[in-house]
Amino acid sequence: MSEAPPAYPDTYRDRIIDAALRLAISRPWSEISLRDIAEAANSDLVELRASFSSKADILAAFTRRIDDEVLAQSGHPEKGQLLRDALFEVIMRRLDALQPHRVAIRSIIADIGFSPELIRPTLASQAWMLQAAGINTDGIRGNLRVAGLAALYASVLRTWLKDDDPGLAHTMAVLDRGLRRGESSLATLDSAVSTVRRMGKAFRSALREGRNAIATKESPPPEPEPSPSGSTLSSQPEPH
Repeated sequence: MSEAPPAYPDTYRDRIIDAALRLAISRPWSEISLRDIAEAANSDLVELRASFSSKADILAAFTRRIDDEVLAQSGHPEKGQLLRDALFEVIMRRLDALQPHRVAIRSIIADIGFSPELIRPTLASQAWMLQAAGINTDGIRGNLRVAGLAALYASVLRTWLKDDDPGLAHTMAVLDRGLRRGESSLATLDSAVSTVRRMGKAFRSALREGRNAIATKESPPPEPEPSPSGSTLSSQPEPH
């Protein structure tokens, strides 16, 4: 028996998201129009357009709503806890939040897959999941972590949609295996990034030193200082 969807605040945006998910359970996502969604939410296209620009925008809002649920439940990682384990818990918490919508999500992904227009909200979502696990997402390393987790999450989500085990043993195995591989790969990439940064720093330092040497060599000689009387030697009268 499927679980009942959780109760959300009765905001207009939530009404539209919930209506879209209800329709996705019984119909292919590509056959659902914005008018269908508006009517299912007892609304109209004018009102809907004030909050959403497309069906992809509705799915992105649903993704952010799940983000908020996970972030609200995520405290500080336990002292001494491996970051990999903290991230494992965050992703499993996310799947728990998605569970009431599993049938709708399965229908949407079966129809459109991981559409390119959803890449940006997916990357943003996974950046927040990393932050929830206490993992930095700044700079080159952060971008690599976000991209790697997004790819892993897509694989885990496909597994989760087909995993009928109440304990989600297969899903957890795929997630754990992927996180361990990612941890190893990122350690190698971190080392490479550090090497490139050290080389870049040394190159910039050598370039500055070279510019300073050239500037010193090309600078004009200093002007002669005037005599105390303010006249130069050439202006002094010749002796008789």
